[in-house]
This record gives sequence, C-alpha cells and structure tokens, in this order.
Amino acid sequence: MMTKKTKKALATLLIGLLALSLAACGTSSSSTTAPAGTTAAENKEPIKIGHEVALTGGSSLWGQSEKQALEMEIEKINAAGGVLGRPLELVAYDNKADQTEGVNVAKRLVGDKVVAIIGPAQSGVGIAASSVTEGAKTILIGTTATNPKLTVNEDGSVKPYTFRTCFIDPYQGKVAATFALNSLKVTKAAVLMDVGSDYSQGLSQYFKETFTAGGGTIVADEAFRSEELDYRAQLGKIKDAGAELLFIPTMQKEAGLAMKQAKDLGLDVKFLGGDGWASKELVELGGEATEGSFYVNIASLEDPTIADWVKEYKAKYNANPVMPNPVLAVDALRMVVNAIESTKSTDSTTLANYMSTMKDVPVLTGKLTMDPKTHNPVNKPAVIETVKNGEFTFFEAFAGQ
Repeated sequence: MMTKKTKKALATLLIGLLALSLAACGTSSSSTTAPAGTTAAENKEPIKIGHEVALTGGSSLWGQSEKQALEMEIEKINAAGGVLGRPLELVAYDNKADQTEGVNVAKRLVGDKVVAIIGPAQSGVGIAASSVTEGAKTILIGTTATNPKLTVNEDGSVKPYTFRTCFIDPYQGKVAATFALNSLKVTKAAVLMDVGSDYSQGLSQYFKETFTAGGGTIVADEAFRSEELDYRAQLGKIKDAGAELLFIPTMQKEAGLAMKQAKDLGLDVKFLGGDGWASKELVELGGEATEGSFYVNIASLEDPTIADWVKEYKAKYNANPVMPNPVLAVDALRMVVNAIESTKSTDSTTLANYMSTMKDVPVLTGKLTMDPKTHNPVNKPAVIETVKNGEFTFFEAFAGQ
C-alpha cells in the first residue's frame, strides 16, 4: 500500500512527464513548418497579372474584348495546372484611355504587387504609365501602342522594364510601301498626311523611304493640318501628278473624307493606309469611295494563323473578338508566362532581363523575338485588309521584313 508521501511523489512525476510530452509535441509542430514562401498553401497563392485597360468610354469596346481574351487564356492555363504550380490571377482596372488615369492605374497595380502589367493600348497612356512602372521596376507590355517612345527614352536608351507586342509606326510604313510595290505593282505614289500628327508623319516618312528605295517614285507629297476636313486643293495637285496610288497615313475620319473627296474629283487611284483606318467610321464617312481600299493592320479576324482561337473566343462569348487588341494582349500574357516558366522566377528584374532577349517564343500571332535595343518584336507579322462590300476583309499576311 502506497503512503501519502509516495502518492504525492508519483503524482508530481506524472505531471512532469505530461508537461514534457506537451512541450515535445509543440517543438515537433514548429519544426515541420517550412520557411515562408515554401509551404504548400503559399505555393498556391496566385501570380498576379495586371491589366491597364479602357473598360469605359470610347475605347471600351477594345478594352472589354482584351479583358475577355485574357480571362479565357488564364482559365485554360489554370485548368492545366497554372504556372510553376500556381494559378494566375488577372487584376484589371479601368484607365478610360486617359493619361492621368493611366498613371493612377499604374500606381495601383504596382501597389497590388503584380508580376507584370499588360497594356495600355494607347501610346500616350502607355508612355505616361511607364514613368511609374519603370521607377517601380514593374514590367509593362503595351498591346497596340505603336509609338516608338513607349519603350525608348528620348536619349535613345531602352526602358528596362517596358515592352510591346505590336509593330511600331515606322515598321508599318515600310510594310505599306512593300505591299504597294510588290502586290499592287504600282510605281507612282502620292502621299496625303496630317502634319500635326506624329503617327501620320512617321508612317509617311518610312513609306516614302521604302517606296523610293524599292524603285518607286513619289509624284506628289501633300499635307494638311489637324482638324482640317477639306482636302480638295491637295487632291487636285495629286490628280495632276498622275499618281497610281494615294497613301493616306491618318486616322479613319480624315481618310474616309479624303477618299470621298478624291472620288468626287475623279481621282482614279488605289487607296492605302495604316492601322488608324480600322474603324467602321471609315466606311460610314467615305462610302463607296472606300470600296477596294487597303490598309495595314496588326491582326485580322480572317487571318488563318488565329482562326482556331477566333472560333474558341466566339464560342465562349457569343461574339467575335474586337480586333486587333485581344490578340496582342494574349501575346503579352504568353510572353510573361514563358519568362516565368523559363526562369522559374517571378522577380521583375529576372523576368525583364530574360524578356529582353527572348527568341522564337510561341505566341498567338506566331513566334516572337524581342530586339534588346528597342524592346520591340522583330519581324512582327502584319496583315493587309481591304474594304469589300462595305466590310473589312483579310487580303494577305505580311510575314515581316
């Protein structure tokens, strides 16, 4: 029989053993917790992709279509296991195609710690936003922002964290001239440009340089000031010069009116322009005069290269994508995914360094190679569209120069 003293000692021993056991359990639990960033739960945290886009206002038609295209692409990527085992998450804000809003959205996305920002589509908004993203060392990829200044500083140096997926204005000027010489077989061309537009001046310059270098002759070089809507005086000179083709490197409003006035004057030429024509307003203003005209565009609904993707988009959203923005946005996302998978990193500097020299990366519009000196895609495919029965129709693909 145990004495009271023995019982008390035994109880004390049991309490001590229990305390040791509990302490041991606590130590074991702590030791199995992996360092931050390596647990299964943290590995499933999403990789955030920002989207600088116009979701309201006059440019929202393209912006909404961009967003839908990105959502469709991300849905497929996540269904296949994500990127580095983590899902992608799209963080999209409305910049209203406005430079001030573009800066505000850029700051917000930087604060959200996105890995990269897709957009903006407009060059001016993109240039403004890049002043924020460059300082924050956050990747920004313009979609349809064609101004060279988006990715290159005034001193000619490249912006380390800024890229684009479309061709630039000088390039499409070269494409237009090559198409005029090789496909339309014309040797005498005239130009009607807007001297108040950097876009118009850039296309005009490179069209003329390429056209004359290829053996053609510029028989008339006419200009007008922004907001002018009567071009009959300039068109009369072009008619007298005997041009076979009139290159109008302007937006759709000016081009539509110029073609109508040219036809009214009896000017019998082929009409050619750039991606600024890609609006129904061109046909609405120009009417029958636009029939059979041609223009350079970034992508076309009827381009065989993206036919399957267009079908997939239409099946999901019961509408065609509003070209060309959604295609370029998907290209940008595939660039980012390729960079993350290739470097096995989400560090901005690591990704930007890789993207500067990426080569033959599969994207929606073909294979993308980046020029490290400009952060522009090399030999970006272009398409030529024509107006047929009042509708924009794919005419031919231009594989690059």
